[in-house]
Amino acid sequence: MKKGRFLLFLLLITACSFIFPQSAERLERLLEQDRVSYQDAALLVLEASNRLDPLRGTSPLEAFNFAQAQGFLPGNAEAEGALNLKELSFLVMQAFDIRGGFFYTLTKSRHHAYRELVSRSIIQGRADPLMHVSGDMLLFVVSRTLTVHN
Repeated sequence: MKKGRFLLFLLLITACSFIFPQSAERLERLLEQDRVSYQDAALLVLEASNRLDPLRGTSPLEAFNFAQAQGFLPGNAEAEGALNLKELSFLVMQAFDIRGGFFYTLTKSRHHAYRELVSRSIIQGRADPLMHVSGDMLLFVVSRTLTVHN
């Protein structure tokens, strides 16, 4: 009985060792970026909001197409294009299904999504809605959203 448990434990440890390095590499690559693309942001936000299964191996382009089909990203956005803070705010609000204030509820605009995340202290410090999102800013916004929203 003990030998069977040990073998099962060894099998689980071996299987898990292949999952985590991929995530770490992806996060390290994100942290190095000065400007995050729409597809990289879509993949991280959709996985964090449980809209995609992180273990399924969804590609960034598939996540981008899914987000665009859901209306989370503008129709004219390019997968490799640089994401700005206003677009990230809207993506986060929609993916996490965050209810906004009066103006966001009325207009569902990207500007009011940005204002909503600033008012909830998810976006902090000096920020401009049109500034490009870096990898560390993306991770910070997703982390704050998970902390504040849940």
